[in-house]
Amino acid sequence: MISPTRQVDIGFTGARPSTPGHICLIYSSDDVRDKVAGAYMTAGLQRGESVRYLTDSTDPERVREWLINTGLALDVPAKSDAFAVIQSEDAYYPQGYFDPVEMIERLKARYKKTAEAGYIGTRSCGEMGWLLKGIPGSDRILEYEALLNTAFHPFPHSGMCQYDARRFDGATLFKVLQLHPQII
Repeated sequence: MISPTRQVDIGFTGARPSTPGHICLIYSSDDVRDKVAGAYMTAGLQRGESVRYLTDSTDPERVREWLINTGLALDVPAKSDAFAVIQSEDAYYPQGYFDPVEMIERLKARYKKTAEAGYIGTRSCGEMGWLLKGIPGSDRILEYEALLNTAFHPFPHSGMCQYDARRFDGATLFKVLQLHPQII
């Protein structure tokens, strides 16, 4: 197993944080989000990681375009072990409610599967707009964000939570920022 303190290229800066990386992207422009998220995912694919984009409102084909626009020859199917775009309801609340502990267990199972398939790690990038839809359990998001900081300690995983500053209030963003060791 790869050391959990390895340095990771996050794709859009010279900084190389160690994993597990839990990054918060707060953006107020779709163009900025597209550029940062595209570079982040491209870096993961180039490293040999299994990459997932969890979309709430962005069209899956647009996500693939971001990757192609970074110069990546994206020749993987729309859903594969290497790369997939997954709707937020299928990722965060497949049972119709959000449970942070169940979500962490699903993520751990995904890591195990991808490690067995030979990937050097996992990387995810999730739109958090689904929190504003009144999904049962969505009020437990801070518990989930805190769990992410400890749940993957032995695993080479990095994740980027994306919060649109145009949709979330300042108090929520402040709380979310306190739970992310890395902020963009």
